[in-house]
Amino acid sequence: MAFHANLLSIACRRPIVLAALRVALVVGTVLNLINQGERLLAGWPPSWFHVALNYLVPFCVSGYSAACNELRRNEEGAP
Repeated sequence: MAFHANLLSIACRRPIVLAALRVALVVGTVLNLINQGERLLAGWPPSWFHVALNYLVPFCVSGYSAACNELRRNEEGAP
């Protein structure tokens, strides 16, 4: 699929952002527990850079995927 200029505007729609936030909350929490669980149990502070990445990556992937699906659905429905 070719890149479309309005992909970002679709990705910023409220329903897509809210869905991506829910995914990021769940997946990011699991990733942080997996990636930093030992560190936290040992009493070390978390790596805040990695905490942010563990939430940011699933948010971006989910939002991009939803925006691509919406764009594809719009193109298929267009005459």
